[in-house]
Amino acid sequence: MSQDKIFEALASSPRRQILAFLSERELSAGDIAARFEMSAPAVSRHLSVLVNAGLISSERRGQFVVYKLMPDSLVNTLTQFAFEICPVGGPLKRESRRAARKATGKPAGKSAG
Repeated sequence: MSQDKIFEALASSPRRQILAFLSERELSAGDIAARFEMSAPAVSRHLSVLVNAGLISSERRGQFVVYKLMPDSLVNTLTQFAFEICPVGGPLKRESRRAARKATGKPAGKSAG
């Protein structure tokens, strides 16, 4: 994977926010657009850059395309750590974690990641 593509992807604040929000669960492009109040074309462009950089993957499920982090990416491992202390990424990661717990019915305790 080209380092230039990774740095280009991470250079954008909206893309870093999308990564933070995807840190705890899979989301469709529509869910991402609704959370960040972005147009569908803008979300599509950001997701395309993230996919091309190898930071996220996409999977078609019926009429939806679902996006998730690539868990084996060193960059994602490092950004997961950074999201915990980032003033923007941290709250998005925690919001995503709460929503994931709510969806699965797990208790709202402190998680390992």
